[in-house]
Amino acid sequence: MNYVIAVSNEKGGVAKTTTTFSLSATLSEKDFQVLLIDLDPQGNLTLATGLEPKEIRNTSGDALLDGFSLSDCIRKTNIKNVDIVPANNRMDAAEQSLPARLNYALILREAIQKAHLAYDFILLDCPPALGAVTLNALSASNLLVIPTQAEYFSAYALRDMMALIRKVRQEYNPQLAYRILITLLDQRNRTHRTIRQQLQQTFGIGLFDTVIEIDTRLRESPIVGLPITQYRPNSRGSQQYRNLAQELVQYVHQTNHQTA
Repeated sequence: MNYVIAVSNEKGGVAKTTTTFSLSATLSEKDFQVLLIDLDPQGNLTLATGLEPKEIRNTSGDALLDGFSLSDCIRKTNIKNVDIVPANNRMDAAEQSLPARLNYALILREAIQKAHLAYDFILLDCPPALGAVTLNALSASNLLVIPTQAEYFSAYALRDMMALIRKVRQEYNPQLAYRILITLLDQRNRTHRTIRQQLQQTFGIGLFDTVIEIDTRLRESPIVGLPITQYRPNSRGSQQYRNLAQELVQYVHQTNHQTA
């Protein structure tokens, strides 16, 4: 059974794609089969896996707009146990065209179900916007991971995310859960420490225990086309994303046990 995780935040620059990429690698280290679905027209996740978005045919945009099977859009990556459905600027057209279609918020969910994908985890890298594509991702997901910096504007943007979660639960996906992941944390920065405490007080168990601290190697790893666990396997960033994967797997097991 696929466990679908959307990684999304309206605010850009919060390590959304880095988190998706790194999490796929740390889950693969645990021998899980992982499918990445790039839903961002910028195609940064696609680039990180070594593919050139402009040269690709059969993308996530083709699946959403033209009914291509997701199975026909899957490409291998250089990471063991990790495949990808790539993206390119066709996703811009999807953002504009989808709302004109009947039941448009459920197109991605139906595509995942029809494809009968044999993966343990499906990770959806969403665009930095709360439009039709992100709505599709949340409607298709078991869990929403929201990367956010411990800074005022990032924390403020969570209000819109919470409003979208309520809408999705009411109209499309009542079982949608969420967890907030603090990224780019500077433990020496008093403002970061203060906002982290405020987020903990506000969201409680809705916050991952794991935090991702600032690490220049994390910025470098997608550029060289390797996840942090391959680029710098002993770095702080590698260990923190391994901790995140462990926390996530425990959460999924507990959730599945409760609903069994």
